[in-house]
Amino acid sequence: MLKHFVCLFLLIFSASIWAEQKQVLGDWDVHYMVVGTTFLTPEVAQGAGIVRSKFNALVNISVLDSATQKAQSLIVEGNARNLIGTTKALTFKEVQDGDAIYYLAVLPFRDQETYRFDITIRDHQTSQTLAFQQKIYVD
Repeated sequence: MLKHFVCLFLLIFSASIWAEQKQVLGDWDVHYMVVGTTFLTPEVAQGAGIVRSKFNALVNISVLDSATQKAQSLIVEGNARNLIGTTKALTFKEVQDGDAIYYLAVLPFRDQETYRFDITIRDHQTSQTLAFQQKIYVD
């Protein structure tokens, strides 16, 4: 039930405040966003095992089959590199909520820091790389 609230909360913020982003990679529609963890309530953060901090961002990835729009259970790995070249590994946790599947990772950051994200998404046959850049602000 608590996972449902995490996913619902992330969907609300992706649509209304942070403008969710999407890339088509092969047969997948990959939706992604990066938000500050302070937008999560303490209860939701605790239930999802996320440490709330004004210096933590939450990376949220969801992957849908382009033809059926069915959520995909995949292997998601990646890293984030700031502009001076410091690389931080992202450890994604799969969260399932009914038919929805989300991959969540926490990224520590400094105010107004820009990161380049390289995220590998794969199953047993296909591998795709999601690459994007985002500046992150302290709230």
